[in-house]
Amino acid sequence: MLSIVMLGTGNVARHLFNVLSLKKNLHVKQVYGRSLASLEPFKDVVSATTSLNQLLPADIYLIAVSDGVINSVSAEIKHIDGLVAHTSGNTGLSALKTKRKGVFYPLQTFTKNKNIDFSNIPICIEAENQVDYLLLEKLGTSISSTVHRISTEQRQKLHLNAVLVNNFTNHLFHWANELCEASDISFELLYPLISETADKLKHLSPFEAQTGPARRHDVATMQNHLEQLENPLQKKIYQLMSESIKSLYEKKL
Repeated sequence: MLSIVMLGTGNVARHLFNVLSLKKNLHVKQVYGRSLASLEPFKDVVSATTSLNQLLPADIYLIAVSDGVINSVSAEIKHIDGLVAHTSGNTGLSALKTKRKGVFYPLQTFTKNKNIDFSNIPICIEAENQVDYLLLEKLGTSISSTVHRISTEQRQKLHLNAVLVNNFTNHLFHWANELCEASDISFELLYPLISETADKLKHLSPFEAQTGPARRHDVATMQNHLEQLENPLQKKIYQLMSESIKSLYEKKL
């Protein structure tokens, strides 16, 4: 049985704690948090501490904190003998100051109080030696059917792409939602379109799936859209996105 200590109490830490705690071959022994208030959700189900000097012995220590403090947290536990792995998509393995270093990065967006099915979430792992790779693979395959060995450079590129397809796309959803509200239109009317847009990427490449006025070089429609937009920044974004699409398909003609 793998023993685990979780360092962190945010969204990623809570989701990982919830799924790891359900597995019979895993034992989450302890959770570390910076304050008693942050440990409140864990106090009745697992040993909890606010001191990095009181961590229990474990096979793996998962650091699930904000990227900016991974370095300092790991520096305070550099005496630890177990494998220390952070869960960041953008932070290099070298940020860890411990004897044994690893990465255990679940590629997913996590929302407070929303249950996540980990079974198909890609788990990206990295380590400095084969023994630690196997340890992380054992942890990963306990919760997911998709575990990949990925270098820091590959993971950082993957994280960039994740921001494009998730964070930037969600911002466009927010933009569309505001425009709908301003025109007394229900944003829910767009739900089937959003679902179909994502679903068809399972069968077509993004290049093949592209539609719309920029793809068709429909100048009149694009101009009409620009006239409807009052925000100068939104106009600029619309123009840049349209120009990028037009340029891509002109090159392929």
